Amino acid sequence: MDTIEAIYARRAVKHFDPEHQLTDEEIEKLMEAAMQAPTSFNIQHWRFVLIRDPELRKQVRAAGNDQAQMTDASLLILITGDVKAWEKEPGRYWRNAPQEVADILVGWMGPFHEGNEQLQRDEAMRSIGIAAQTIMLAARSMGYESCPMIGFDFDAVAKLVNLPEDHCIGPMVAVGKGTQDPWPKPGQLAYDDVVIQNGFG
Repeated sequence: MDTIEAIYARRAVKHFDPEHQLTDEEIEKLMEAAMQAPTSFNIQHWRFVLIRDPELRKQVRAAGNDQAQMTDASLLILITGDVKAWEKEPGRYWRNAPQEVADILVGWMGPFHEGNEQLQRDEAMRSIGIAAQTIMLAARSMGYESCPMIGFDFDAVAKLVNLPEDHCIGPMVAVGKGTQDPWPKPGQLAYDDVVIQNGFG
């Protein structure tokens, strides 16, 4: 499946085959694809929590408005972000770049983020969002369905996964074998409603 086809075919699917399992190789392929998502300064803020333990899944579902996909999908991924990743060994993000390039980018990283906690969180959340879409498109190209979710108690789930203090939570993405066709798209806005030429009039 090519990229454009995957974009149009991706839908938020709610019904998954609870008996289906992704292989370890498929999970690794999916997550390695997620790790290709771009991030500011190549910081790679995302930390992907693969919630695989059945009992933990039940607890997450209880904190997630009893959404069936949280336990029925083959894989449940909680996407979190390390808000302070910019200051944790920043040289590692540019270790394979030419030294003069690495020196410049690593040198900029601190002044750009330091003292601006809102920016730090925004950058982590932007990275999380791009990674989530990458996961869903990769899943579709592998023949699987997915469902992004924010309808859960963030604080409760943070406790369940022992989220570090300097991390933030983004959406969960359920991935697996769908059992029902998704609804038709309920109301796509017109091209001219969302594509603005050069600026707002």
